[in-house]
Amino acid sequence: MASNGIPEIDIAPMLAGDPAGKRRIAERVGDALETIGFFTIVGHGVPDRVVRESRDLAYEFFALPLEEKMRVPRPTVAATRGYDPPANQKLAATLGNESPPDLQEMFGMGDFDLPDEPYYTEGHGRDFFSPNLWPERPAGMRKAFETYYRALSGIGDELMRVFALALGIDERWFDDKIARSISHIRFNKYMAQKEAPLPGQLRAGAHTDYGTLTILYGEDRPGGLQAFSPEGEWIDVRPPPGAFVVNIGDMMARWTNDRWVSTLHRVVNPPRSEDRAERLSIAFFHQPGHDIEIRCIETCHGPDNPIGYPPVIYGDYRFEKVLSSRIAEEEA
Repeated sequence: MASNGIPEIDIAPMLAGDPAGKRRIAERVGDALETIGFFTIVGHGVPDRVVRESRDLAYEFFALPLEEKMRVPRPTVAATRGYDPPANQKLAATLGNESPPDLQEMFGMGDFDLPDEPYYTEGHGRDFFSPNLWPERPAGMRKAFETYYRALSGIGDELMRVFALALGIDERWFDDKIARSISHIRFNKYMAQKEAPLPGQLRAGAHTDYGTLTILYGEDRPGGLQAFSPEGEWIDVRPPPGAFVVNIGDMMARWTNDRWVSTLHRVVNPPRSEDRAERLSIAFFHQPGHDIEIRCIETCHGPDNPIGYPPVIYGDYRFEKVLSSRIAEEEA
């Protein structure tokens, strides 16, 4: 068991294709997602060197002068590629809460080697599949990040099949919904805080994620991730070494009619005695295709459990959430 009641789940049987092992994992996953909405995974098969190399190269990139990082800026307001300078979003605003800008800078990348088809180049595809942007340095950043993406994408797809088992539907039920996923990775750098944050200002304001699931690598340093517990308290999320944190997003809550919890979470500031503490996290956001309609799964509603959400097209939902989080030019 990980800290604060967040379960630790060994997913090696899932990756090995063991049917009985998958069902055991599905039971534990279902229990976790009906309560706290978080769990940690071990036995995921991602070599430590893959994580370490991406982490180290991300630190090298973020250490570059701002003007050099701004040579690969996020191209559009809703794009998931490129660099975002510090204090350029307010995640709390995605839930209608006002706050000062979040104290982080970011670099994003997503799927690559995509076909030249309208789904990827028109409408929401222009934002969610805009070409990845790569800086001139550090050398090796593209190769390392693409390797990391492939590894986490595979785990995400397999977890969706475990999710299906946990919900009592066909194991492959989600396959066509994620076949043209708009998944992406965001590298989050939480800077040292030489000046005290403004009142209410955090490294990342309280929010829920938007998609299916998030697979997170985070360093165990001051000023880390917290989740809002079923008891109404903020608890630290501190996975064991080598583990990833997994939480679900709003689409799984909608698909399951809130049987599963898209949990509120945030990244807090370090204590002022640790104001020089930097921190890096790597978030893989697994998501459906942007054209997928999300409506309640048949096993998640009934006469005594009416459907609580209208159908929504995922790309529209995500686009509005992203727009609400971005700092307007006049505020920047």
